Amino acid sequence: MRLVRARHRGETGWWRIEGNALLFVSERPPWEKRPEEGKHAAAGARPRRADFDEVTILAPAAPAKIIAIGLNYGDRASEMGAPLPEEPLLVLKPASAVIGPEEDIILPPTAARVDYEGELAVVIGRRVKDAAPAEALRAVFGYTCLNDVTVRDRQPGDVRWSRAEGFEPFACVGPAIATGLDPSGLLIETWLNGRRVQASRTSQLIFDVAALVSFASRVMTLEPGDLLSTGTPAGVGPLADGDFVEIRIEGIGTLRNAVRKA
Repeated sequence: MRLVRARHRGETGWWRIEGNALLFVSERPPWEKRPEEGKHAAAGARPRRADFDEVTILAPAAPAKIIAIGLNYGDRASEMGAPLPEEPLLVLKPASAVIGPEEDIILPPTAARVDYEGELAVVIGRRVKDAAPAEALRAVFGYTCLNDVTVRDRQPGDVRWSRAEGFEPFACVGPAIATGLDPSGLLIETWLNGRRVQASRTSQLIFDVAALVSFASRVMTLEPGDLLSTGTPAGVGPLADGDFVEIRIEGIGTLRNAVRKA
């Protein structure tokens, strides 16, 4: 199932993608859905329907925090000339960095180089702390696309890159959350101005989803709606004013954003 958060006639809610249409699910995030809502739907209530051109698709989560993972593909580590990490490298991005599909990536005037990074992001569905890998997977609600935009020239001066990755709006998220998806072998691609610049599969992750969620949960409590982005493969490159970047992940969809100067 694929779910989107959308604004329809001035109201924001959650919708399920059914072919070329959307069916209304709830005003609240689906991981907060009350049992009686499911019973009501099962009893045969007529769902509200909308066409895609009637809604504005928004970022599918409003996380309290975003945890990005550095160097989690072997080819990306080689591209950076860095050794493979012995444990996941956590980077915190602020919630204020989030933008949705079709919103603009703004290039900071002080940045010499800003890069795209296509990534699979995990959406946490329930509170989890100090979880073993199997328990950690049960806390996952679903998966979405994330462009982990980074000011590359700020990284050398940062110990853990939070400044380089924390500019606004540097966490492009969407368009949908896919539930019931096996994250172990998904095709992930980045396209820049119609040219494919990144292509890999999540089977190439150094630390898989279960290991990442478990590791992060031993550092901090993960809350429903939090995002954990799993790292980017090789092929990272710079963005420029006027560019158009797309992150495509099998089973989820395509996240599209234009780029412009501040």
